[in-house]
Amino acid sequence: MRILFPPNPIKTPALFNSILRLRFNSLRSHCFNSMAIPPPKSAMASAVDNEVGLARRFWIKFHRESVFAMYTPFSLSLASGNLKIETFRHYIAQDVHFLKAFAHAYELAEECADDDDAKVAISLLRNAVREELKMHDSFVKEWGLHGAKKAAINSAAAKYIDFLLATASGKVEGVKGPGKLATPFEKTKVAAYTLGAMTPCMRLYAFLGKEFKALLDPNEGSHPYKKWIDNYSSESFQASAAQTEELLDKLSVSLTGEELDIIEKLYHQAMKLEIEFFCAQSLVQPTIVPLIKEHNPTTDRLMIFSDFDLTCTVVDSSAILAEIAIVTAPKSDQHQSENQIARMSSADLRNTWGLLSRQYTEEYEQCIESFVPTEKVVFDYKNLHKALEKLSDFEKKANNRVTKSGVLKGLNIEDIKRAGERLILQDGCINFFQKIVKSENLNANVHVLSYCWCGDLIRSAFSSGDLHELNVHANEFTFEESISTGDIVKKVESPIDKVQSFKDILKNCHDDRKSLTIYIGDSVGDILCLLEADIGIVIGSSSSLRRVGTQFGVSFVPLFPGLVKKQKEFIEGRSSNWKGLTGILYTASSWAEIHAFILGY
Repeated sequence: MRILFPPNPIKTPALFNSILRLRFNSLRSHCFNSMAIPPPKSAMASAVDNEVGLARRFWIKFHRESVFAMYTPFSLSLASGNLKIETFRHYIAQDVHFLKAFAHAYELAEECADDDDAKVAISLLRNAVREELKMHDSFVKEWGLHGAKKAAINSAAAKYIDFLLATASGKVEGVKGPGKLATPFEKTKVAAYTLGAMTPCMRLYAFLGKEFKALLDPNEGSHPYKKWIDNYSSESFQASAAQTEELLDKLSVSLTGEELDIIEKLYHQAMKLEIEFFCAQSLVQPTIVPLIKEHNPTTDRLMIFSDFDLTCTVVDSSAILAEIAIVTAPKSDQHQSENQIARMSSADLRNTWGLLSRQYTEEYEQCIESFVPTEKVVFDYKNLHKALEKLSDFEKKANNRVTKSGVLKGLNIEDIKRAGERLILQDGCINFFQKIVKSENLNANVHVLSYCWCGDLIRSAFSSGDLHELNVHANEFTFEESISTGDIVKKVESPIDKVQSFKDILKNCHDDRKSLTIYIGDSVGDILCLLEADIGIVIGSSSSLRRVGTQFGVSFVPLFPGLVKKQKEFIEGRSSNWKGLTGILYTASSWAEIHAFILGY
C-alpha cells in the first residue's frame, strides 16, 4: 500500500465532472503540480509554444518512438561493434540512394523558399549532405564496399524516398502542387512541409550518434564503426540537425494551425518511415533483439509479470479510491438512510485521508531506514528477502489502519469501474499488452501483481483497452450488494506476498514448455520479483528502490547499454540465456523501450 493524497486521477467523463470541480476549486495548485488530468489543451499548447519551437515540440512528442530505431537488430549490432560487413555494405548502398534524394529535396525546398536567408541555410544543409556522401565514399574505399553504390534500392528506402520527394514537389494532401502555386507565400508552405519531412531523420541520426558514442569503450581497442559513430555524434552533424530544426521553425512562423497540423503529420510519418528503414536492414548474424525473435509457441512460454501502481498508472490507485470516497461521501448536514452503510462526511474523510497519508509516508521512511545497511554489501538475495520482512509487517499494519478507519466504506462498484475505465495509464503501456495478447505467434501469459486494494479497479482500467485476458492478482473490496463494506480481502499486501504469488503462478504452470519470465516494476515492493525473474525491468525513478537495491548489492543497468554488452558476449559465443537472481536489474525510461526490446517494432 502507498497511501497518497489524491491528485486528479481520471479523465473527464460526465459522471466525474464533480471530481474535477472539487479538485480545481479546493486543490487547484496541488492538482497542477502532480496531475494525471492535463489542463485544457489550448492552455497547454500555448505554454509549450512559448517555451520551445515547433521542431523541438515534435521531437519531444515523438521521441519515444525513436527508441524503436535504436533497438533494431541492425542498430544494436552496429553499436556493439560486431555488425557483419555485408550488412553494413547493404545499409550504405541504401543510404546512398536516400542521401541523393535528401539533397534533391533540399534543392526543391530552396526553390520554394522566398527568403534569402532561408535559401542560404538550405544551400548549406544541402552541402552537408554532399559531405555525408563523401563519407560514404570513404567507407567504400576503406572497407572495400565496391558495388554498394550500384545496389538496387529496397522497398523501405524507396518508400521514404517517394514520400520525401512527393512532399518536396508539393504532393501533400490538401496542398497545391508547385506548378499551381500562385504566390511566393504558398511556395514557402511547401518548403516548410519539406523540412517537416526531413527534420526527424536529421534529429534521429543525431540522437543515435550521441547514444552510440557514449557506449564506446576506450579500453576495448578500435570499434570497427567508430568513424560512422564519430560522424553522427560530431559537433558539425549535431549543428546541422539543429539548423534543420531552426529552419523548420522559421518557415512555419506564419502558417495557420491547420497547416502546422499538416507538418506534424508529415514529421510523424517521416519518423515512422525512418524506423522502418532501420528495421528493414537484413542481418546475417544472431542478435538478442527482439527478445521474442527465437520464440517458438509450441515449445516456449513467455511469462510477463507487471506491477500496476505507478508502473502502469500515472497515479497510485489509493489516490483514485480516496478521490471516489471523498466525492461521493455525504456532506456533514446530509441525512443518511438507516439502510445505507454508515459513512463519514466528505470533510471528515478528507481529514482522515490526510492523516493516514502523512502517517504512512513518515513511517515508511523510518521502516526503510531500519533495515537498509549503512555500507553496501555483496548481493545476497536471502539477506534482502529477510530484511524486507520488516517492510511487509509495516505494509500490513498500514492496511489494517485503513480498514479500521472506515474510509473505504460506501464506495459503489459502478463508480469504481467507471473510474478504472477512465484511468490514465503510462504512455505505451496498453499498446504493449495489446500486442502481446493479440499476437497469434506468441505463447504468452500476462499477470498483474499489485498491492491495489481493489482488483476491480485494475480489471476496469485494462478493459478499456480490450485487455480482458490479463490475470490480475490483487486485494479485493468486499461488497454488500454493490456497496463496499470497508473491508479488504487481503491477498497481496507486501513484497513477500508478491514474490510468493510470483512463485505460485510459475509453480502452477505446466512443464510442457520452457518458460522465460519478465517482471516489470517500479518500487521496493517489486524488488524480490524483479530479482527472481529471468529479466527484471525497472521503469520510473523510485529513489527508495535504488537506495535499497544498491545497498544490498543490486546493480541497476540502463537497458540499451546492457543489451549492447550482452550482444557482444552473444557474438563471442557465450550463452545469451537470461536467468534470475544475478543481482542485475535493467532500467527503462518508458514502455516504448520495453516494447522495442521484447517485441520489436
